[in-house]
Amino acid sequence: MLNKFCKRPLYEVTSTLSKVATGVEKAELVIRNAKLVNVCTAEVQEGMDVAIAEGRIALVGDASHCIGEETKVIDADGQYIAPGFIDAHIHVESSMVSVREYGRAVVPHGTTGIFMDPHEICNVCGPEGVKAMIDDGKKTPLKSMANVPSCVPAVAGFEDTGSHIGPEDVREMMTWDGVMGLGEMMNYPGVIGGDPNVHGELAETLKADQVITGHYSIPETGAGLNAYISAGVRCCHESTRAEDVLEKMRRGMYALIRFGSAWQDMPVIISAVLDNKIDDRYACLISDDTHPDTLISHGHLDYIVRYAIKLGLDPIKAIQYVTINPASCLRMEHEMGSIAPGKCADIVFFDDLRDIRITRTIIDGDVVAENGKMTVDYGKSEFPASVYNTMHVGETITSDSFMIAAPEGAEESVKTRVIEIIPNRVSNYERVLDLAIKDGRVLADPAQDVMKMAVFERHHETGTKGVGFIKGFGFKKGAMAQTVAHDAHNLLVAGTNDEDMALAANTLIECGGGMCAAADGKVLALVPLPIAGLMNDLPVEDMAALISKLDAAWKDMGCVINSPYMTMALAALACLPELRLTNRGLVDCRNFRFVDLFEK
Repeated sequence: MLNKFCKRPLYEVTSTLSKVATGVEKAELVIRNAKLVNVCTAEVQEGMDVAIAEGRIALVGDASHCIGEETKVIDADGQYIAPGFIDAHIHVESSMVSVREYGRAVVPHGTTGIFMDPHEICNVCGPEGVKAMIDDGKKTPLKSMANVPSCVPAVAGFEDTGSHIGPEDVREMMTWDGVMGLGEMMNYPGVIGGDPNVHGELAETLKADQVITGHYSIPETGAGLNAYISAGVRCCHESTRAEDVLEKMRRGMYALIRFGSAWQDMPVIISAVLDNKIDDRYACLISDDTHPDTLISHGHLDYIVRYAIKLGLDPIKAIQYVTINPASCLRMEHEMGSIAPGKCADIVFFDDLRDIRITRTIIDGDVVAENGKMTVDYGKSEFPASVYNTMHVGETITSDSFMIAAPEGAEESVKTRVIEIIPNRVSNYERVLDLAIKDGRVLADPAQDVMKMAVFERHHETGTKGVGFIKGFGFKKGAMAQTVAHDAHNLLVAGTNDEDMALAANTLIECGGGMCAAADGKVLALVPLPIAGLMNDLPVEDMAALISKLDAAWKDMGCVINSPYMTMALAALACLPELRLTNRGLVDCRNFRFVDLFEK
């Protein structure tokens, strides 16, 4: 299927572009006197012009003969210009705003295209939720290219989701306008082990001649990685060691180097290219998950590029990592990723090559943002009714819902499996700690920084739940609850006492989902997320303000880590090592098996 991500497809305008390039017809827009960051040759060319017609670039060089009476001229006056920035892997839902509001936030920062994987909403609402995201994205200048969610659920048999995706769904969704490939294949055990359902999804993607994106999160670079890549997986964003990045690129896999709000792997893994004399055409910079206050306070890909430059990456290379490299990764380099004749006219302006601050963003030849603000308006998001009212918990939650009975024979304490988080990382540790018993119940232990935790199924009123313990947040009091709980997005609750846990959980049930902090019998902060329990259609600034209040509440309760709600959200994701809790129980995510809460 031919997806259209430009004002006009190239086949319709080849004659016009040729005539504009030779001056027979005049350009609609000409940029003059710019320093061109040429990502094709990794050089800066001074005194360059760009002639644009029909949303595409007709000429790069001297465009004086392309200017007519009706031509709009922008004098760059020595500013740098570069291709619009492209995020090769992003979950818009993690920003808790609609695609339209996300576009308003990132386009002024130079992001002109994203490859979004809407598997968060798909886990709640199924293909209809994905369709809603794609339709919302079509209303914004931002090029919102979508990948079909591959793992709904993330790892079959370990959790309950609101929907299910199989090979037949993939086959159908590959025909949708706006779909560009298969979302991150998190079920790497299924790929390596030859699971028929998993390979059925891969096959349907390959038959549609689309790209398979990856998620290989284990520190193994031998036979397993080779098996994964040989199945057609083109890229991976789950590297946490420099050697992972290096080996993936050596095997022809694009390494997506992540630096989001919570998962900040780049400072460690960028050494794979800084310390080795290698061709780095297979390296990209991505955000993966970015929450609203990061977008407001720092930016998007422009911030990641600036950070990479500070770490020692050559500025032109850093720009290649968010332009031509991701375009090549997702097989869109014929349309975008460079300022070259025939390509979409997606162009950003900035003054300083070593401290990139975007002053103007052009998409398809139209100026859509200047000086940090959008210059076009496209209305508010409108989502279908089916993505609202998604809280269907199958039990009345009280403080007794969080009671964890001690094993038979245990009296004063019991050796208990505990999830220990790693700040700013997606992985965690399995710990075995002695937890106290009182009146036959195992207790949370703030002195050891251990909270109680529960995950309630919230899609089909099954009444199932998993209970356990989590360590590393620093809570001294209170509780939190959130329906942002990857990837099944069930109702996740953690806290130091059962009463506040019940209050936080019921607050979210009543408001349709979101994130809540409670302490001493009071709700301290609430972020309502009525769209699938994941998003709100408020402006990103308003969402950032709500998140700021939640941050303050977490700190008041004793939490000291960065982006705690994003780290908490991964506590239920059963495809990441080492230990996770789902509504079905405690999962050993190294051997993919359920384990007992108490060590025998």
